[in-house]
Parts: sequence; C-alpha cells; structure tokens
Amino acid sequence: MLEHLNTTPEHPPRLVVLGAGGFVGGASVKRLEAEGIPVLGLGRGELDLLEQGAVDKLAAYLKPNDALLVISARAPVKDNAMLLDNIAMMKTVCDVVENIVLSHVVYISSDAVYADSSDPLTETCSAEPGSLHGAMHLARELMLQHSCSAPLAILRPTLIYGLDDPHSGYGPNRFRRLAAEGEDIVLFGEGEEQRDHVLVDDVAELVCLTLSHRSRGVLNVATGQVISFRDIAEEIVSKFNNPVAVKGSPRQGAMPHNGYRPFDAVATRAAFPEFSYTLVKDGLEKVHKQMIEMG
Repeated sequence: MLEHLNTTPEHPPRLVVLGAGGFVGGASVKRLEAEGIPVLGLGRGELDLLEQGAVDKLAAYLKPNDALLVISARAPVKDNAMLLDNIAMMKTVCDVVENIVLSHVVYISSDAVYADSSDPLTETCSAEPGSLHGAMHLARELMLQHSCSAPLAILRPTLIYGLDDPHSGYGPNRFRRLAAEGEDIVLFGEGEEQRDHVLVDDVAELVCLTLSHRSRGVLNVATGQVISFRDIAEEIVSKFNNPVAVKGSPRQGAMPHNGYRPFDAVATRAAFPEFSYTLVKDGLEKVHKQMIEMG
C-alpha cells in the first residue's frame, strides 16, 4: 500500500531516471516531461551501471534533493550471470544513495516477486519468488530499503505491453508483430492461461502520480482483469486484413502459474481514485492505432 507524503500533488525539483532508454523508461520520461517535471534521463550510453567508475559517475549526475526513478535492469533474468549483473547494478545505485540526500526514490520492480495463488494477489501477499527474475527484483528491493534514507516507493507491474517493447516476448507484443507480418500465431497449448496485462502508458501514468504525491510503500500495477492468451491473439488478429491463423501447439512442461494469476487492484483505486486502468481490449486498440500512425 502507498502512503502519500504530499497532501497536495507537487512536482519534484528534478527527477533523474536510470534506464531512460528502455521500454518503461522511455514511456515514463515522455509522460513526466509532458507533465512539466524536470527530467534528466540516463540510458546505458550515458551511464553503464556495471562499468568501472560507475559509482563516481552516478554521484556526479545526482544533486541533493533530486528524486530518483530506478528502472535500469538486464531483463528478463534467464541465468545466474544475469542475476549477478543486476545485483551489481543495484549495488552501484545503493553505494550512491547512501551518501546523498534525495527527496524521493521510486523503483520499478515486478509482480514476479510473488508466489502463485488461486486468490487475487495484493500488496499484503508474501514475496516468495519462484524464478531468478523474481529473486532479482526482490533482492534489489531489499537493497534499496536497506540503503535508502529517502521515501521509497516500489511499483510491481505485471505483464506490460505497448508499441515500443523491444523484447517481443510471448503475448500481445509478439502476437501483434506476427499478425502485422501475416504470420500465424502459435500458442503454447491452446493459450488458455489467464493473465493480467497492463498497458505501458498506465505504468508511466502511475509513475507520474507516485512522484507527484511523493508516495512511499508498495503498489502492484495490474488491472484486476485476467484474459487468456488465445483471446488476446484473436483480438489482435481481428484488427488486421492479413489471413492470420491462431493455432495451438503441444505444451512443453507445466503450464506457467498454474494457468491463472489474478490481482486485486483495490490498492490502486485507494491510492489514486482519479486513475483508471486501460482494459486490455481498449489497450490493444490504442496500440494498433499507434502502429498505424507510425506507418
């Protein structure tokens, strides 16, 4: 749950964004700048958190009373080497924030910190990750909590989709690219898993609201709506003239998350009553229009 330290929303004096060149980072910087928040966006070209001298370089960028948004990560984590790289990146951040007075810190984590549950997940659920990716984010959360004296907000998004996602992971982003190229969409099994998906624009909006309210605590970023991968694929295919088929395939291994991973979005409604999540069908339509506009 989030606690707001600003009784009236107020922009931070300046915001430094680590990971500004990524999918969520780019969307967040765009939204924050539109709100009129002074932003210094740092991508890997400006600051590689793994390079020698990164602590001094980050310390030179940060000023007292800055707010800091930490998104930079090597993700998704697939092996021990990637896990250790992500821990080393956060150590660089922690070595700096221990020695500078910041006004606010926001960390973009992941819902992967939670174990599976047949009941809707909430912020009060225990963090018991079952994957290296979830273990990485939980470790980084704990590192920041230990090192950071500024108010700390941790946002835990579920599956994120949007136009500029570079990963092309299984789900809306890959399905849209396949449909645009006229290629059939092959599902795992029959695509019956039901998952929550959140539009990257909504993630960016909640980042903006969290910063303006100078919130601290934990917030899951999930719509509260579950939808099957097959329904998503068929919804995407319906928007194209290409003759694209949605096909099942033999499933290899167990169904992830037992095929069902719901969330309760009540904490988002309580923290930000003026905010509403974009439901998946509306989000898919928005992304499709953005794709057309970009040619």
